[in-house]
Amino acid sequence: MAVLVRSASQLFNLSTKRAVLCSSNVESKRLLHIARWLLAERKYTEKHEWISVENGIGTVGVTDYAQEKLGDIVYVELPNVGDTVSKGEEFGALESVKAAADIYSPVDGEVSDINSNLSGEPELVNKSPYDEGWLIKIQLSASLSDYKGLLSEEQYQQLIKDEDE
Repeated sequence: MAVLVRSASQLFNLSTKRAVLCSSNVESKRLLHIARWLLAERKYTEKHEWISVENGIGTVGVTDYAQEKLGDIVYVELPNVGDTVSKGEEFGALESVKAAADIYSPVDGEVSDINSNLSGEPELVNKSPYDEGWLIKIQLSASLSDYKGLLSEEQYQQLIKDEDE
């Protein structure tokens, strides 16, 4: 999502998703920097998971690259709602006709929802890894510092380029 700014004092309000005017250029620049960071579509791990955060809830899944490398997903193992997950720790697994792969949490928090559709349709991970094939939702327990070490879209694209070489 792009943030359009017509003047230095016009910004995007995250809660109402509308443009607002700020009283000073300094405040505008600071808020614009924060808005760009918060509106980032996804962050990625080096193990090919993604997370998208809205209102303190992170939706987690595996990347298109990961599902493509695994092949046809036939089974998804997920944690229970209420389970605690830790950044970098395993929380589930994907099984495909080719292999099995562990899934790792990109952040610390508590599982607030699981994609129950995957129990009957694990192939959703292949068909739509960023939309219908999401895995879990996590109520984040840490501040923005939990995002340290996660990759931007550009960094992730470079990672997979390097892996394919």
